[in-house]
Parts: sequence; C-alpha cells; structure tokens
Amino acid sequence: MTGTEKPPLLQVRELGVALGGRPAVENAELALAEGDLLGLLGPNGAGKTTLLRAVLGLVPLAHGNVLIDGLPPARARHLVGYVPQRHEFAWDFPIDVAGAVLSGRTRSMGWLRRPRPADRAAVDEALGLVGLADLRRRPIGELSGGQRQRVLVARALASEPRLLLLDEPFTGVDVPTQELLNDLFGRLAADGRGLLMTTHDLAAAARTCTRVALLNRTVVAQGGPELLADPEQMLRAFGLDTAIGAAA
Repeated sequence: MTGTEKPPLLQVRELGVALGGRPAVENAELALAEGDLLGLLGPNGAGKTTLLRAVLGLVPLAHGNVLIDGLPPARARHLVGYVPQRHEFAWDFPIDVAGAVLSGRTRSMGWLRRPRPADRAAVDEALGLVGLADLRRRPIGELSGGQRQRVLVARALASEPRLLLLDEPFTGVDVPTQELLNDLFGRLAADGRGLLMTTHDLAAAARTCTRVALLNRTVVAQGGPELLADPEQMLRAFGLDTAIGAAA
C-alpha cells in the first residue's frame, strides 16, 4: 500500500469464532472499501450471521481481529449501522414507525433523553430514503413484511453510519420492496458508504453487488460478481447442486 492509498473501511484478518465449543468461522479474511457493496454468500450454517456479529463486537473472537476504519469494533460502533433479520425485532412493541427509526439514534442521544433537532432530521431523512415518510405515525405492528424491512433499514441509516451491515435484507419481501432497496443500496455505495450484505439470492447479488465473497466457515473466494459464474468456486462454497445451477 502506498502513502496515497486509504486502508479498507473494514478489514477482517484470520478471524475465528467458536459457538458452543465448535468452530463457526475459521481463518476468515475479508476486506471492504468505501463505495463497496459486498455480498456475502454461503449455505445455511456457513457462518454469515456469525461473521456480521463478530464485526459488531457481539461475539468473542477465538483468534484474529476486526478493524473498522482502523479501530476495533468496541471503539467503532458510531461508524456502523446494522440491519438484523426481521424476526429479531420486537414488532409487537407499542411504537410507531418514526419511534422505531428514532431508536437507531439511541447511541448518540443516550437513554431517556428528548430527541434534538439533529435527531429528528436524521429520522426524517432515513424515512424519506426508504419511502416511509407518509407512514411515520403508523404502529409498527400494522406494517407489512416489506414495510417492516424498510423500517429496519431506516433505523440503521438514522445513525448515519459509514459501514452498513445487512443480514438477509431481501428474505420474504415483495418485489417492489426488493427493487427499492436494491436502488437505495446502490446509491449509498455510490455516495461512498461501505455495505456488507448476507444473502441467499445469487441472481440479485450478481446484479447489484460490486463485489462478492463466498463463505463456508472460511472465505472460500472473493472478487467481482463474475465469481458467481465460476463453477469450481461455487462447488467449494455450496456443493454440487448449487454449483451446477449457477453455471447453467
């Protein structure tokens, strides 16, 4: 690296995570620059969500390290927004859409403090980005699956992150929501944010991601979207059936 090159926004080195005494991620290497939309693909149980949680600092590392803009996760939380899988959010909580999105500002606001003008402006901008400004007062329990997914994305964006982590954002959403989110993620990357997205949708990843990484406990390969058409690498990551389907 020369003196004019910037280090990666996210650097994962020799990452190992054990869950229940068994390895979930082993010696994973990953790099993501500003402007990257990196799709993380692999079979069920490959360690995709575990890797995201390691980046967030939510699981202990067996070995290796994670750096976000040169900082360990505990010191870089202000740089990261996280979109969990939909079932992880309490949709029966008595709160409206704007309130749910405002909860993404808790780190900067502090608990039990009244929102400042900057907090309200961040919520308004996030709602506009996901097309939910007109539903800001609707209880979250009355939302459709696609609307709920957009709430989670807005909640993460309200913290104004440089790095956005997305765990299966397209699972169970309708086509218009998927198209809206695809367009939004592309614009966020074009604006210089880094996005790391787990997904099972190979076709969508090939269309929308600037880079992809194949994970099966360890990172099998990473590169441009054309990697998804490489039967040898797909075989290593997914197994025979998926590799044949991807090559067809």
